[in-house]
Amino acid sequence: MLADRLAPLAGRDVVVLGLPRGGVPVAFEVAQRLRAPLDVLLVRKLGVPFHPELAFGAIGEGGVRILNDAVVLQARLSPADMAGVEQKEAAELARRAERYRRGRAPVPLTGRTAVVVDDGLATGATAKAACQVARAQGAGQVVLAVPIGARDTVAELSRYADEVVCLYSPEVYYAVGQGYRDFSQTSDEEVVRLLDEAQRQSGAAPTDSDPR
Repeated sequence: MLADRLAPLAGRDVVVLGLPRGGVPVAFEVAQRLRAPLDVLLVRKLGVPFHPELAFGAIGEGGVRILNDAVVLQARLSPADMAGVEQKEAAELARRAERYRRGRAPVPLTGRTAVVVDDGLATGATAKAACQVARAQGAGQVVLAVPIGARDTVAELSRYADEVVCLYSPEVYYAVGQGYRDFSQTSDEEVVRLLDEAQRQSGAAPTDSDPR
């Protein structure tokens, strides 16, 4: 359904970016519909140590680092506080890059339309960071697309993306899973399988670790 809503983007210079893990199966369907390259957007939210859901920034591949100065000041974070969080999240970012990319370089975003896809929006903190990272990596336009999201969060995300596409914003919102018949957890293995399948369909050369 989300892929159908995004159909007008077909034919444009689009890159579809899934947010691991749960956003990747949704992004795969969107990429198929748009006949566009699929990649993961690897981003880690930098959470305030005593309030992890409150992001003071984000990091992404390629050394992208974004800070929210207002939150840093409000939370009275020291350089040591921030460095500790960033070190931990950088390690997880590197682990996921190695696990998912297996030697593949990220798809270039410079001047292109980045369609950032997740399975849904709750607080929106990760989606905000993802939009900022996509723009920092050179995307000419950023479209955030989700099947379900909280109304207030969807409205707020319009400040971070050029366009927000959300199929369903229920009046009473409990969790992302209420928009799915099957909301079982997505595994690392499924993420890798879908990325490999998208690469095979694009005709790209396999990596050394590709089993073909």
